[in-house]
Amino acid sequence: MADWTMARVEDRLESAADVWRALPGIRPQGFFNAWPEYQHGAGDQVGQEPEMRRPRPSPRQITEAEETLLWLRWLEKDDARIVWLRAERAPWKKICWEMGVSRPAANRHWQYGIALITWRLNGRVPPSKRSQRFVVENADDLSRKIVL
Repeated sequence: MADWTMARVEDRLESAADVWRALPGIRPQGFFNAWPEYQHGAGDQVGQEPEMRRPRPSPRQITEAEETLLWLRWLEKDDARIVWLRAERAPWKKICWEMGVSRPAANRHWQYGIALITWRLNGRVPPSKRSQRFVVENADDLSRKIVL
């Protein structure tokens, strides 16, 4: 089993958000365009830059992103939403407005969510009678014996 750290969990969540962003949008069944395909002539293309597209995610990246989304089930609904918004690189101001909390409170929820995922990935369940601060401070030190 690999040792998971909070930084590694953050990176994995951000890469999962990038994968979901790169996938094509969902269209209703039977969606089509009635407009004819426009054929650009040589004169139309003079001076234009070629349109660059990002490659689609590989099946392995999609599988890892799906697995990563399952981690959010271990969190409370609000904590999971804050963790996912930060993975999508949403600014704190938007998160605070959407969740109705202050900036420090949103940061505490985010840190606690990342720490809780780290504990669970390392095969440990954080003690329910300990504070959130204890869980966050000891998330990266799960390889050593923690005095409960």
